[in-house]
Amino acid sequence: MQWENIPLPVTLHVGQERIVDVGKPVRIGYPATLEGKVRLQSAGGKVFLLANTMFPATRIQLRDTGRGELILLDIQAIQSTSPLEPVQISYAPQTPATAKASVPITASTEPLPILLVRYAAQNLYAPLRTVEALPGVTPAPVRLAKRITTLLPQQPVTAIPLASWQVNATTVTAIRLQNQSGQRITLDPRELQGQFTAAAFQHDWLGPRGLAEDTTVVYLVTDGPVSRALLPEPKP
Repeated sequence: MQWENIPLPVTLHVGQERIVDVGKPVRIGYPATLEGKVRLQSAGGKVFLLANTMFPATRIQLRDTGRGELILLDIQAIQSTSPLEPVQISYAPQTPATAKASVPITASTEPLPILLVRYAAQNLYAPLRTVEALPGVTPAPVRLAKRITTLLPQQPVTAIPLASWQVNATTVTAIRLQNQSGQRITLDPRELQGQFTAAAFQHDWLGPRGLAEDTTVVYLVTDGPVSRALLPEPKP
């Protein structure tokens, strides 16, 4: 089965696990309508699907954790006792006409906040040899509490600073978010408390605590140190 930027249909049989070999580490995104109907697990470049009940074709997302690219599956579950074969996803080789051109950062027309967020995400998620150079960027000290309670006070998450980088006075800070509840959480940048030039989540949702999907990173772009942009921590 070849991925050609068109959702791939995958049929499940209730009570029978089916393996989809993606060939790369992915995170699974799924709608709330599938809660309790199917078990979805990702490990070693493979996705393991086990339907608990029948359901119609529903779209799920597989996000490449290295490059951020999406693969879409339309999964459905039916009653059947016939055995299922594993699914192997292949990819069309890139040609000079389809390969993405490498544009020098210095010639980029993208805003600096976007470049900084991309640089931070690559430093955290991509192999070091693939990190794109960003002229003028330097590591910045993270002068924050070990745990931030004022960033998303309305959500049951812990927020722990990871690292900062800066270009001139513009800083990007990566903060790890982890779900502390047993419920799936949808992340909304409008709920972030502070004065930020820009903010972006590595993933826009968190799975229930204890699952591999319960953790993500938010990137905060600020004018100056992030400590000036966050609300002060309450005094003990």
